[in-house]
Amino acid sequence: MPSFAQWGNELYTGRRSYNIVGRRNLWYGIGITIFVLSLLLLLVKGLNPGIEFRGGSEYRISGVEQTAETPAVDAVEDVLGTGQVPRVSVIGDDTVRVQTERLDDEQTDELRTALADAYDVDAGAVTSSYVGATWGEDVTSKSLRALVIFLVLVGVGLALFFRNWEMAVAALVALLHDVVVTVGIYALIGFEVTPATVIGFLTILGYSLYDTVVVFDKVRENTRHVLTVSRRTLAEAANLAVNQTLVRSINTSVVALLPVGSILFIGAFLLGAGTLKDIALALFVGLIVGTYSSIFLATPLWVHLRSRDPEVQEQALRVRARRSSEARQGAGAAATADAPAAAGGPATAASTATPGSTATAVADRPDRPDRPDRPDRPDQSGGRRESGGQRAQPRRNRRGRR
Repeated sequence: MPSFAQWGNELYTGRRSYNIVGRRNLWYGIGITIFVLSLLLLLVKGLNPGIEFRGGSEYRISGVEQTAETPAVDAVEDVLGTGQVPRVSVIGDDTVRVQTERLDDEQTDELRTALADAYDVDAGAVTSSYVGATWGEDVTSKSLRALVIFLVLVGVGLALFFRNWEMAVAALVALLHDVVVTVGIYALIGFEVTPATVIGFLTILGYSLYDTVVVFDKVRENTRHVLTVSRRTLAEAANLAVNQTLVRSINTSVVALLPVGSILFIGAFLLGAGTLKDIALALFVGLIVGTYSSIFLATPLWVHLRSRDPEVQEQALRVRARRSSEARQGAGAAATADAPAAAGGPATAASTATPGSTATAVADRPDRPDRPDRPDRPDQSGGRRESGGQRAQPRRNRRGRR
């Protein structure tokens, strides 16, 4: 089994290749399916907005011995009635957070005292704060505005950098895919959407864009003069670029996922650091989805858009015509080489032998035992040839001359 380094070297040199661009319909199907499911999750289940976006009152009880949610729920029902359903969560090992709707000053003081008695702590260990809904609406509107401006600037920047509007469109589609899928998975898990979550969404946009730009830069290098030659098609050159950057994309993703995964699984779930799980989940999902889109969606979509160009289609026809011609020539040469062998007979070896193989052809002739050996014949130099084929030494005369 080849090592990872050898595998990457074979991908870069082209000795090993995965037909990623050629199977783009499969990747389209997977991406569209995940995209539609994410949209359905957003429409049916919806997001779980945090208090920063919906507004309300928040209480934090510190130094508790038990972090059960039942005392907090009972205290809220005693003060506000059964119609009020609080959101209770545990932060760390000894802190409980309780979120309710907006309360007046009198209700705030009563609930603070009830929570202190429920968890058997001093009243000073219970802190309260209020977040207005207007602040959450302002954060939401600014986040959406920043997202739109970001996408517009990205599209213009990519079009100018690569001098190719198809690459800009493919990159924007990949970014939209990453955002919707990440938000859909966030809605599926049910984590609260906080300002940290929005920061995580914007961060994965930057990562996905960075990975896509790196792949597109290699694609541009491989396809710069591809239309003037007939060695490989545009799709094959782009597929080679994706294979050449595959190891780099995997390495970058793994290096980024290791610390984020540690924050999410070890920090949030095992250690109970609840304040980190919102941004960690957005980053973890976004890194995986961004890697997938940059490899399996962006470049195949660019090739799909470029394939409609008449020059690209003509160049693909030239490549196929050249390969067909080479295949016919190879088949003709093989048929010519096999024709003498098919005839058979003793003369076959002599007729097809090259100058270097003449002795072999003669040696392959059948022996004739019925023919007596010929006597040794003298050669032109005055000697005689022995039956073994070696030249005999000439006799010396009386004067010692040969």
